[in-house]
Amino acid sequence: MNKKYDYLIVGAGLFGASFAQVMTERGKRCLMIEKREAIGGNIATEQVEGITVHKFGAHIFHTSDKRVWEYVNRFAEFNNFVNSPIANYKGTLYSLPFNMYTFNRLWGCKTPAEARAIIDAQRAAAGSGEPKNLEEKALQSVGEDVYKTLIKGYTEKQWGRDCKYLPAFIIGRVPLRFTYDNNYFNDRYQGIPVGGYSQMVKNMLDGVDVMLGVDYFSDKNKFDGMAERVLYTGEIDRYYGYKFGELEYRSLRFETEIAETPDFQGNAVVNYTDYETPYTRIIEHKHFDKTQESDKTVITREYPEKFVKGSEPYYPINDEVNSALYAKYAAEAAKDEKTLFGGRLAGYKYYDMDDTVAAVFAMTDGLK
Repeated sequence: MNKKYDYLIVGAGLFGASFAQVMTERGKRCLMIEKREAIGGNIATEQVEGITVHKFGAHIFHTSDKRVWEYVNRFAEFNNFVNSPIANYKGTLYSLPFNMYTFNRLWGCKTPAEARAIIDAQRAAAGSGEPKNLEEKALQSVGEDVYKTLIKGYTEKQWGRDCKYLPAFIIGRVPLRFTYDNNYFNDRYQGIPVGGYSQMVKNMLDGVDVMLGVDYFSDKNKFDGMAERVLYTGEIDRYYGYKFGELEYRSLRFETEIAETPDFQGNAVVNYTDYETPYTRIIEHKHFDKTQESDKTVITREYPEKFVKGSEPYYPINDEVNSALYAKYAAEAAKDEKTLFGGRLAGYKYYDMDDTVAAVFAMTDGLK
């Protein structure tokens, strides 16, 4: 415990692991501490009945950044999984992303011209002013039918709020594809590590000292004294003792079970877009890797929940109030010469996995 390190890394998720790997490769001595009993953070996987199970929700690596893709491929062999989720709305199945299969199911149209005409008419009916909330933006983007069938219920479950009270920017740009293409991501590269993400992270941490089941805040001064600098990837408001107040998040609860059937739903991801179904989706892990054979299958139901202090924060609520609060913490962090802040919780921003790795590159490219 008296060993001196160049970097103490708090958190064994993808951001922390990528940072540790890059800096270790540069000859720096790194110590990683993690409050959980396993590495990987929210991308952690485990083996159940010979099936790789995503413990904290489905994670499909996708990117168009060649540097990022070549980097992660150093630590794992990726399969050729292509994400093609489907939506279940009150028992009727629709294709995701919104494409010609979706429009055919909704309206019976068979050509892009027919679909465009219906969507354009519904967009026009929604008006063209600056949207004041998520509902208005969605109606202007995709029209009433797509919004009410495939967006409204799912989004309100996910965020715990009526869409009329969610900021417009949450929904981003809603892609409409007037082709019969079920590939959810447009990125050039995508797949899932053969053997799971935990093995990939383990490979990344070769040469890094790792301590599991250790809470940084149990003896912060001692841990800080073990290294020249600190990379902190946890909640930024907790780091500063909630001095400005608590940031809001949405949390998740996962119910995983072994089903006594070789195939439960025929697809890796099925979203439940009606509000009445309490979970947002069912994941069937076997379908992420077609080489896994078993006479059983493993499924996970994903339930959004209210975040309370001590539960797991998953999604930052980046509304106006929370963004202003985060800005105060970010200003404090900018003055800290010893500690670096990175990742979804420290940056109070949702990152895809490729964005996480790219952010590590941006940070480490500026370090000696």
